[in-house]
Amino acid sequence: MKSIFITFDQAYLEQILPILSINHVRGYTEWETVKGKGSKTGEPHLGSHAWPSQNSSILTVVEDEKVKPILANLRTLDATSQQMGLRAFVWNIEDGM
Repeated sequence: MKSIFITFDQAYLEQILPILSINHVRGYTEWETVKGKGSKTGEPHLGSHAWPSQNSSILTVVEDEKVKPILANLRTLDATSQQMGLRAFVWNIEDGM
């Protein structure tokens, strides 16, 4: 099993949820409002007067074979507007209940 942590400009939510759906991901946890600044590109998302946009994040745990297709779909979405910000990170899950 793998965990995928996706953090993204809030405007992407309605495009990310279908990516999970077409990849048969049912379970996830969403944080509606998170703040941050990317390490490479894009604008800060701090919810402030100077940087008013914000991010959201999703965490899901999936079977190993689902990771590559999900990441490929997310890369395609990110390529549409790299300034908005979309990142995904994958961790191994050792145990769960």
